[in-house]
Amino acid sequence: MPETSGSTGRTPETHVIDFRAAEQLLNARDPRGAVKLLDGVIGAHPENTAARLLRARAFFAAAQLRPAELEFTIVLEREPDNAFAHFALARTYQRQGRADLAIRHFRLAAALDPNPEYLKAARFDTDA
Repeated sequence: MPETSGSTGRTPETHVIDFRAAEQLLNARDPRGAVKLLDGVIGAHPENTAARLLRARAFFAAAQLRPAELEFTIVLEREPDNAFAHFALARTYQRQGRADLAIRHFRLAAALDPNPEYLKAARFDTDA
């Protein structure tokens, strides 16, 4: 008999399918649908950083900035060297009008990964 998680009768394989479906929904510009699928995945596997990062991206795409900020922060607590998470958190702060926090995370992203987009956003050549 397959192992299930909780009383939902969902298997680990089902969670993988839900994660992949959530990726597709986000790519198809349905972030709210992605969040719904990821809620179940994260409920069963709260330690799953990839699912949290995807949910953070979905929240951001749905303009749910506070939940996005929370999820990106959780990812960074677990993976402080995740340049993309720093960059995405910075964009979240930027959209909230919190420029001081945004530039800090833009610069952390650029320091971790010299991606041209991260370097441009970090504005090392100006005083922020």
